[in-house]
Amino acid sequence: MQHDINVKQLKKNAFRVTKVRYRTAVRIRVPGGHLDAKYLAVVQQVAETFGNGTVHITTRQGFEIPGIAMADMPAVNRAIRPLLEGLDIPGSDPDIGYLAAGTRNITACIGSRVCPFANYDTTALACKIEKNVFPHDYHVKIALTGCPNDCIKARMHDFGIIGMNEPQYDAYRCIGCQACVKNCTKRAADVLEFVNFKVERDAKRCIGCGECVLKCPTGAWTRSPRQLFQLVIMGRTGKKNPRLAQPFIRWVDEDSIIGIIRNVYAYIQEYMDPAAPGGKEHVGYIVDRTGYPVFKEWVLRGVVLNPEAQVAPSINW
Repeated sequence: MQHDINVKQLKKNAFRVTKVRYRTAVRIRVPGGHLDAKYLAVVQQVAETFGNGTVHITTRQGFEIPGIAMADMPAVNRAIRPLLEGLDIPGSDPDIGYLAAGTRNITACIGSRVCPFANYDTTALACKIEKNVFPHDYHVKIALTGCPNDCIKARMHDFGIIGMNEPQYDAYRCIGCQACVKNCTKRAADVLEFVNFKVERDAKRCIGCGECVLKCPTGAWTRSPRQLFQLVIMGRTGKKNPRLAQPFIRWVDEDSIIGIIRNVYAYIQEYMDPAAPGGKEHVGYIVDRTGYPVFKEWVLRGVVLNPEAQVAPSINW
C-alpha cells in the first residue's frame, strides 16, 4: 500500500514528481559536467535495479534516472553513495542523499584540460564553487566557459563565468607577419593594429580571448600567468522575459567571483518574495524588483576586488 508522500521533501532530496503515479526520478549532480568513467557503472546500476533501465542526460550536465518507485527512494539514496563520495558533493549524507536541490548543477565547458581555446580549468573552478554554494535551497544557476566563444551558453544563466586572459606582447619576437591582426579582425574583437612594424592592442576593447596567442608563430604573444574572468549576470530562459546575461565585472579574479556568488544567497534571503510559488523565486526576478544598485551593494559586501576589476556602473537588461 502506498503512503502519503512529502512532495516538498522529495524535491529537496533531488527527486522529481513525474507523470506516473508513485514513480519518481532521481537527479544526479555532476559539478562541471566531469566525472571518472567508473561512476557511470553506479548510474547504470541504479537505472537497472530501481528505475526503468534508462538515463536522461540533462541540459545541466547531470543525470536523471526515471521510473523509480517512491518506496525505493531510501534504497536509491544508499545506492548513489559512491557518487556522492567520489564526486565530493558537499553537505550530502551517505544515507539520506542530497540535502538540497535549489542551486542547480554547476555546468562547464570542457575547459583547458582539453580545449586549446580555453583560458582556464573550468572543471576545477566549478568544483571549487560547488563547495561554496551547495547544499542550498535557493534557485541559482551557474555556468563556466573557458573563453568568450561561450560554448556552455553562460549568458543564459544567473552567473556566467567567462575566462579572460590579458595577452603579453614581446615586440622583439614579433616578425610583423600580422597573423594575429588578421585573426583578431576576422574571429575576435578587432582590437589589434599594425603600426610602425609592430602590433598595438586596444586594451579597453580587448575581450581577453587569447586568439592572438594561438595564432602567433614566434611566441611574441603569450598568455599572462594571472587568470582573470568576466562575470555576466542574470540571464534566463523561461516563460517570463527571457534574456541574455549582461557584463557585471570584467577582468575580475577567482576569489572575488566566489565571494560574490556566496553573498548572493544572503541577498536572496533578504529580498525573496515570501509568497513566491513553492517558496522559491528566481534570483533574476529579485534583481528586477530591487534594482541593480541594491544587488551590487549586497554582493560586493566584504569582497576585495583585484585592482584590474572593472565593475559596470549600471546594467540595462
